[in-house]
Amino acid sequence: VSKNGLLFVSGQLGLDPATGALAAGIEAQTRRALQNLVAILAAAGLAPRHVLKATVYVANMDDFALVNQLYAEVFAPPVHAREVVQAARLPKNALVEISAIAAE
Repeated sequence: VSKNGLLFVSGQLGLDPATGALAAGIEAQTRRALQNLVAILAAAGLAPRHVLKATVYVANMDDFALVNQLYAEVFAPPVHAREVVQAARLPKNALVEISAIAAE
């Protein structure tokens, strides 16, 4: 959703957009969720550097180090505002979900 120059990207799961299948494991799901997020940004003419704030939901905080490492591969410093929250349950029993707010 775009409003007043801001792009609000709903939470992205590690779903393959072609099949709708959830990737297997935290690493694959995180990579796919990030790819989905970047694709949405690109469709709006934006890039990861345009993200102002992101929220990362993880099913298990023990996965945070790996998720953070993979996140850093997409979002180079200086990094935007971000919060990471452990969620009791995510849609489709996903292991990670990432949402963002971006602006040009």
